[in-house]
Amino acid sequence: MRVCKGDMVQVISGGDRGLRARVVSVDREKSTVTVSGVNIVKKLVRRSRRNPQGGVLSKEMPMSACKVMVVCPSCQRATRVGAKVEADGSKFRTCRKCGATISQISPAKKK
Repeated sequence: MRVCKGDMVQVISGGDRGLRARVVSVDREKSTVTVSGVNIVKKLVRRSRRNPQGGVLSKEMPMSACKVMVVCPSCQRATRVGAKVEADGSKFRTCRKCGATISQISPAKKK
């Protein structure tokens, strides 16, 4: 899975299709991501000490990682993500459309 926390992503399917937002959390075992302002559900909550008023709460739920695409910071388009290894051994995530680097995966190897 090539989506990381803090990435700007675009939703490609579902009710929120076309929205762009930041990734809040990533669960690699379940292959899900939580995106801010996307996949919001209403939850009925009883009165308690934590919620003294009770009522209806809006909550962001995780969605499948295959429903989002990373937005390239340089070309501002939703794109697939590739990996590129430099000569010194450092590894970067790259945009498949324009070739720009998105972020670093691992630092250079020590000799």
